[in-house]
Amino acid sequence: MMPNPVRYTARWVLPVATPPIRDGAVLVDVDGRIAAVGPDAAVPRPAGAETIELGEAVILPGLVNVHGHPELALIRGLLDDLPFHRWIPTLNRVKRDAALTPDEYGIAARWTCIEALAAGITTFAATEDSSAALDALVEAGMRGVVYQEVFGPAPEQVDASIAGLRARVDALRARETDHVRVGVSPHAPYTVSDALFRATADYARVERLPLAVHAAEAEAEVELICHGRGPFAEGLRRRGIETPIRGRSTIELLDRLGVLETRPLLIHCVRVDNDDLRRIADAGASVAHCPAANARLGHGTAPLVEMLEAGVTVGLGTDSVASNNRLDIFEEARLAQLFQRARHRSGSLLAADDLLRLATIEGARALGLDDRIGTLEPGKDADLCAVSIDGAHAVPVHDPVSTLFHAARAPDVVLTVVQGRVLFRDGVVLTLDARALRPKAQAVADRLANARRAAWSAPR
Repeated sequence: MMPNPVRYTARWVLPVATPPIRDGAVLVDVDGRIAAVGPDAAVPRPAGAETIELGEAVILPGLVNVHGHPELALIRGLLDDLPFHRWIPTLNRVKRDAALTPDEYGIAARWTCIEALAAGITTFAATEDSSAALDALVEAGMRGVVYQEVFGPAPEQVDASIAGLRARVDALRARETDHVRVGVSPHAPYTVSDALFRATADYARVERLPLAVHAAEAEAEVELICHGRGPFAEGLRRRGIETPIRGRSTIELLDRLGVLETRPLLIHCVRVDNDDLRRIADAGASVAHCPAANARLGHGTAPLVEMLEAGVTVGLGTDSVASNNRLDIFEEARLAQLFQRARHRSGSLLAADDLLRLATIEGARALGLDDRIGTLEPGKDADLCAVSIDGAHAVPVHDPVSTLFHAARAPDVVLTVVQGRVLFRDGVVLTLDARALRPKAQAVADRLANARRAAWSAPR
């Protein structure tokens, strides 16, 4: 709880649920909930309330990043320009050879939280093996979902994989908070057998756990699932694992195995057709759209327009900085628009208002949090951020929403708040000590770089 109500004022307020407000204000009560939103002159001024004047800035709901890998923060730049079928095994080898401790994964996850808060991200969906993000998000004061990954491409691994997953989830659940929840993630079709997909989906249903899965991401995945061949298939066969044809598509496979019954968060969905989209929409599943990582790894451009037309809930994700190099939801939204306009040769698809919704309320809906966050409305938690529009690159402002996504950048964020608690202000993260953490992060990064060099020199 806060000692007093707080009024935030700015040149523009973007409630999302209602049109932009010029010279607006947001009143936050002592419980960290939004009490009022409107023109400055119309928003109450309770006795004892603190006023924070943000000036030439835009206040909007806190940004929602529906997919990332905080544990990989310190691999940024180490795997650039590798084809995906080599990117994945090289990543795994670097992680294995560096032999990072839980504390070191925690350093990486906290560094991600620092970067995210400075970029206006208040909610983070973390998919990872180490589970380091849970404690990092709690310490940072952020909101999020931590999806514990499970692996096992061989059918005979199912019992051991599920036993390990249960143990890790039980340990994580003991540390859950009101802001940070635990879920599960059968990693991807090239690392998870059909039997493990089915078992994980059953476990998630019984335990009422949210589920996320990398799906329909890459051509090598399509070759494996639909034809039983390709580089992933070759790698599995070298390990003595058979690679039969498993389905018409990844989405059809997940539907048949019961994964779609859990209403999962489907990460990427680059290679989907109309039948896949119908299955996703009918199941009430959501999609994490990661345009920068999809392009950077050479996967292609997901059919975002078609997803939205099919009624699929879509949020924006950055993926890891090992693949994307940035945590910038403004950039993801801008790229989402640009890539779709290029695909369809249209200059009018995905207006700025659509991008605002993707970055806020739709991301919240994808994570099942839209009853608490994603818009600035009385009664909702006061998760918000403020973006300066005072720089030369943002002037003039004819349309504040367009300015956000086509002129502003993550470094323009000046304030990040979760349930009324200020976590980032004027360039400083208030909940984590970036100065003390940086040398520790660099030491871990140096070890990872050494492991990368060793992997590069080894026979391929």
